[in-house]
Amino acid sequence: MGSQYQTENDNMCLEWRKGKVSPIVNSIRARLRPKSMPFNIVNDGDGLPRILLTEPSGSSAEVLLYGGQVVSWKNEKREELLFISSKAIWKPPKAIMGGIPVCFPQFGTLGSLEQHGFARNRMWSLDSDPSPLSPVNNQSSVDLILKSTEEDLKTWPRSFELRLRVSLSSSKLKIITRVRNTDNKAFSFTLALRNYLSVSDISEVRVEGLETLDYFDNLIQGKRFTEQADAITFDDEIDRVYLRTSTKIAIIDHEKKRTLVLQKDGMPDSAVWNPWAKKSKALQDIGDEDYKTMLCVDSAAIEHPIVLKPFEEWKGHQELSAVSSSYCSGQLDPQKVLNGFR
Repeated sequence: MGSQYQTENDNMCLEWRKGKVSPIVNSIRARLRPKSMPFNIVNDGDGLPRILLTEPSGSSAEVLLYGGQVVSWKNEKREELLFISSKAIWKPPKAIMGGIPVCFPQFGTLGSLEQHGFARNRMWSLDSDPSPLSPVNNQSSVDLILKSTEEDLKTWPRSFELRLRVSLSSSKLKIITRVRNTDNKAFSFTLALRNYLSVSDISEVRVEGLETLDYFDNLIQGKRFTEQADAITFDDEIDRVYLRTSTKIAIIDHEKKRTLVLQKDGMPDSAVWNPWAKKSKALQDIGDEDYKTMLCVDSAAIEHPIVLKPFEEWKGHQELSAVSSSYCSGQLDPQKVLNGFR
């Protein structure tokens, strides 16, 4: 596990496993509780403490300290909107397949580090000095932070602070990421919020907002192509990085009559991935049939790495929202997505 896990968070885990409520837990609750908004900290059978965010309409989200990873987002009808693999490994130092992992400081294999970097399999901490929350009614939030450790510096010798704010409101989940260079020299990084979305049937899903864009196809040695279709549909494995995407992408699920809308800022690219049948059988931590009910559509900065001078900070954010939809064909009307389909 490495020395970085011998932290206050380990002590918290032990206290919860013993069924105790320690002063540390009370301190966390005091720090996290938004005014008038309920929240809870639970420790399930997997032994990973998670923060439960709720809001008055009934939607909820769960965020792990391990990986800073959102592992559940449910709407007011208690429908799960994120995908978690049926064979996900919930034991450090393995990354958890599903939810919204943070890929940092490297996306994929585009560098010398392990795939998707190390942030998704490190223990994060609660941020003791977060930025003030914007005054938003009925919003529940948590702020997490990951700092470079001695072990990380051996493989990626850059000193940094990576902050994450997860905010829940009615039918919306917002994530703000901030990276600060605390080193005395500049460094660059790539980053992605990898959104594993739950869908009814991948064959009945279409993605709009990526048409006419260039993309790297990772199934063909990363070669560059231009999207010719008026929407992305799925009948085989896909692993692409779309470049200079719009700030809004829609994932239309015909069977569920629901549209998931991804809005983003500061992350110009978007990766799209589904392993399909053959790849699913080859991967250890995904079920053979899981590909049918999942789709990754990411917010990312990949083509052009972000460069930070000493003590500079970068900020990006994404917002996922869910709207009911009977939409079946034609070009997406952004106003209908934002205001709901009537």
